[in-house]
Amino acid sequence: MSLCREDRRVEATGLVDSGATVNVLPYDIGLQLGGVWDDRRAVIQLAGNLSNQPAMPFSAITHIEEFPPTELVFAWVRSPNAPLIFGQTNFFLEFDVCFYRSKLEFEISLKS
Repeated sequence: MSLCREDRRVEATGLVDSGATVNVLPYDIGLQLGGVWDDRRAVIQLAGNLSNQPAMPFSAITHIEEFPPTELVFAWVRSPNAPLIFGQTNFFLEFDVCFYRSKLEFEISLKS
């Protein structure tokens, strides 16, 4: 998949996580997309392994294979080790995801 913002584009691989409340964008990808960190905007409180990391809102257009471009909103974390995560807000609001545990596969389709 690729993430785009203004005239910048980044190819990335992320985790589809049905247990994640929000999408998470790693710090370096945000910088590559032209983001400028502002501690005053870092108001998102994350949970789990990232609970001690400041995060701020960040939006980007996502291109996933044959699907039309879709705007996703992320919690951009100031951590070099944070994974790119696609969570409930708003990846699972924009796409239907079916998990096939026995096959270790999942399928993504446009929301119905």
